Amino acid sequence: MCGAELKNLPEGVQRVAAELQRRGHPHLPQMLDDAARTAQQAADALGILVGQVAKSIIFRRKSDDVAVLVVTSGDRRVDEKKVEAHVGGKIGRADAEFVKSRTGFSIGGVSPVAHATPPVTLIDQDLLRFEVVWAAAGHPHGVFPLHPSDLQRLTGAPVVDVVQVPAADASAPQAAA
Repeated sequence: MCGAELKNLPEGVQRVAAELQRRGHPHLPQMLDDAARTAQQAADALGILVGQVAKSIIFRRKSDDVAVLVVTSGDRRVDEKKVEAHVGGKIGRADAEFVKSRTGFSIGGVSPVAHATPPVTLIDQDLLRFEVVWAAAGHPHGVFPLHPSDLQRLTGAPVVDVVQVPAADASAPQAAA
């Protein structure tokens, strides 16, 4: 994209595009025809598995009101106790106003990069199952592709286990000792 094309994009997508360019990421944001506010909507629009959607979830660390960003696969649910163990304190749900004020993005378009105020960030290890994942690019219609290891490079965040055990795995029979 050249500078003129970037100016036609929503402000949040422009910010993400500029950060991706600055960091040397080879893929710039793309705008989808339909909103991708949920992982399922994004997967449907892109023709990918829902797990390939790198969803960004913002929590509020209660002790100091810092934003905590968890980037995980679209087919996984975050285990808040695991997140708390990694961020050193209790977390709570973040409302739309908190998300917008801390990240500069609205819920449904929170990018893993280019936040207004840098959050504490964790990347779930389950994203590494995929060769390519897609992340929000600062707007409900904006997305960009990347390899899961690029998330670590772009954010500086650790790759950790922060999700609940998937139901299929929890019901699997245990091996006899």
